[in-house]
Amino acid sequence: MVRKSEIKFKVATEDWEYDAIHKLNYQTFVDELPQHKPNCKRKLVDKFNKENTYFISTKDNKVIGMISIRDRRPFSLDKKLDCLDSYLPNFNSTCEIRLLSIDRSERKKTILQGLFLLLAEYCEIKNYDLALISASLKNLKLYRNLGFKSFGPVVGSDEARFQPMYLTLDAYIKFKKNSNMLKPMKIEIDNKKKIINLLPGPVRLDRDVQLAFKKQPISHRSESFKKILEDTKNILSDITKAARVEIITGSGSLANDIIAAQLSTLDGKGLVLSNGEFGERLIDHSERFRLEFETVKSDWGDRFDYGLIESCLIKKQFEWLWAVHCETSTGGLNNLDILKELSKLTKGKKLCIDAISSIGTIPLDLNEVYLASGVSGKGLLSYPGLCFVFYNHLISPKSYKLPRYIDLGFFAENDGIPFTLSSNLLEALNISLKKIDVNKSYSSISELSLWLRKELNDIGLNLVSNQENCSPALQTISLPYSIKSTFVGRKLEENGFLLGYKSMYLVRNNWVQISLMSNPEKEDLKPLIGQLKELSQSRSVAL
Repeated sequence: MVRKSEIKFKVATEDWEYDAIHKLNYQTFVDELPQHKPNCKRKLVDKFNKENTYFISTKDNKVIGMISIRDRRPFSLDKKLDCLDSYLPNFNSTCEIRLLSIDRSERKKTILQGLFLLLAEYCEIKNYDLALISASLKNLKLYRNLGFKSFGPVVGSDEARFQPMYLTLDAYIKFKKNSNMLKPMKIEIDNKKKIINLLPGPVRLDRDVQLAFKKQPISHRSESFKKILEDTKNILSDITKAARVEIITGSGSLANDIIAAQLSTLDGKGLVLSNGEFGERLIDHSERFRLEFETVKSDWGDRFDYGLIESCLIKKQFEWLWAVHCETSTGGLNNLDILKELSKLTKGKKLCIDAISSIGTIPLDLNEVYLASGVSGKGLLSYPGLCFVFYNHLISPKSYKLPRYIDLGFFAENDGIPFTLSSNLLEALNISLKKIDVNKSYSSISELSLWLRKELNDIGLNLVSNQENCSPALQTISLPYSIKSTFVGRKLEENGFLLGYKSMYLVRNNWVQISLMSNPEKEDLKPLIGQLKELSQSRSVAL
């Protein structure tokens, strides 16, 4: 009996698959669509090959179909159309879909359906809200049926002409609801990689949080908006035990700028502590605001020398103390209780804290803290885009000293809404805060962290911060220089694990970072350990 050939779908990971991709690419975009010049190897390696994620269809160990996606600018369309963004609707995260190619002898609906099923699942996980393509003119009907909309002039050469098109999130949702194209199929998805988000941001988002962002915006002057704002502030205060908080459009860097701005209105000098990248950034904030201050530094990943800090505070009359609680770069956790006690040695008894990576990941008590910064993403599992400044004292505007947007007192005087604030971002945050059981989250992150640290130690990996002074939510791994962190990060990403490895301080130190802020499952992390062990022992020097 002749065995029926099995069609499988997967993300390309093997060398032979990439070789087959280049051959299929040649057949389609040289032989069939003369977009590129012929060559004797009969292979066409895409110029963005290293940045592409390929979804492929195989039969009898042969690649018979493919499609790719990429989210780094410039896109290929950027080079074909001047001012590309001027043609597009508003978007937050976009990607470009390219290189749809199916072997001529295998062009059937099942292949196309399987490729688009994998592609659609990946786009949902990555939270893209706009997809671009350059559609061959003979395939326009196909893409229009999928919900794509044409824009701009036709591009390409006389031999190979393409119509730029885009697909919005709304159009995709409508298509998905009304079409059988993306419904589960009776075909095997081979080695289909589940994407595990192990980034410190952006983090995994609950579906209800995502839906809040898609609603029609409401006015920040409306009563309904004010109720959401008040409710959100109350929840944030409950989580952190801070008396007051202002919510501002911007990143954590803006929150720390606002803290520096407030400190600039005080008399007397301060002391800034640093034992990592974000401690160094506090120093930079202080310098940019021309604050009078001194520093005490420890090596990255080491605990603070609290005795030295105490001695420094006793010898000199400092007005304020500023430090990072959870040092995101190293995964280190500085002792907030000790910092509170040390701040009482300052003349003004003022402690400022960067709590950006602490909120939502560990129990946090910002009572007695003068000013503290936070963000809507990371441990709070909402969209990035909102930052917080917590405080426990009455505050008035500094009209003649500070720009309006970084005057914390101006926010307080105007009930927290002196300027436009996105109702979508706010409602998404509000929903996320109500869904999070912080005590359960703290417990699960802590338990998973203990297991993960042991596993990483057992395979011989070096963690930057010691168990005694580490955040449970962050594990930063220092790799030997015989293996490049960027190589490890890319390989793990190809296999479905999104780790931190691209930040300049990680690249510079040859570090990769695992964040547990998205509350992954232990079972999802077990394959990661094996892959890290294999990669760390490969002694690869790949860039």
